[in-house]
Amino acid sequence: MSTQKKPIIIDVEASGFGGTSYPIEIGVALDDDTKYCALIVPASGWNHWDESAESVHRIARDILEAYGKPAREVAEELNQRFEGKTLYSDGWVVDKPWLTMLFHAAGLDMKFSVSALEMILSEDQMERWHAEKDRVLAEVNKSRHRASLDAWVIQETYQRTLR
Repeated sequence: MSTQKKPIIIDVEASGFGGTSYPIEIGVALDDDTKYCALIVPASGWNHWDESAESVHRIARDILEAYGKPAREVAEELNQRFEGKTLYSDGWVVDKPWLTMLFHAAGLDMKFSVSALEMILSEDQMERWHAEKDRVLAEVNKSRHRASLDAWVIQETYQRTLR
């Protein structure tokens, strides 16, 4: 088993799949085996809602309005927990813009960086990635598509591909 430190993995669920979508949930798998998860109340002007995206993440807009936190509160929590750190995403091309949108709505600068997971994967890990991720998913009772669980699955797959 590798003693290399686990990467911090971030995953973002959104209201849809296109350019008018916005973040609705942030999940992070930390390097100490804990998780962070927050639902986000849609900010003013965040109106797009794609029912096909809802069928994937299974988070209804009324759930966000009842249990979500304002964008500023989520952005402050992320900055407090991750200032100066690098978080990795397997969907950087969409997760980074959604995080930028979150911080813009919050009126704050992001005090951590987000990088593509591929930046820390070796060629050997990339070759083994899909088969190993399928094994991890088979072991998990994944009844809900949630950001923190998705982040953990990515982190666990990363760890297993090191072996």
